[in-house]
Amino acid sequence: MPVELKLPPSDDWVPTLEETPYHKLGGDEAVRALAYAFYDAMDAHEPALAKLHELDAQGRVNAGTRERFGLFLVGWLGGPQHYMERHGHPRLRMRHGHLPVDTAMRDAWVRSMQKALDARGITGGLRRFLDARFAQVADFLRNTEG
Repeated sequence: MPVELKLPPSDDWVPTLEETPYHKLGGDEAVRALAYAFYDAMDAHEPALAKLHELDAQGRVNAGTRERFGLFLVGWLGGPQHYMERHGHPRLRMRHGHLPVDTAMRDAWVRSMQKALDARGITGGLRRFLDARFAQVADFLRNTEG
């Protein structure tokens, strides 16, 4: 009788309409926590990037910026479109057009997001998917050589 091999389940996760990254991460609260972890990482490790944002009295990226990015991420990752309802279409390139986004700033942004994903314990197929998508968006926003 042949021996049946039990292979570990594949972790080649890809989003579907039923299981978006928003759902896979755990919904609203988890996505907003990711946004806060992102700015915590930026404050701690990427001061030049943090200084491009509105800062609070302690010199950290302010709560309004964190909330707005959290709302954006909720919708962008497949959850409710509250950002669009409140602020309209994100128009990312236009909204970032006044800032010089070069390779160094892009890389600082990606490092901050990677640290946030690490802090939130996001691994496997979901992590690979998010790493790729965040890198694509960060590169898309580059508007300056270098």
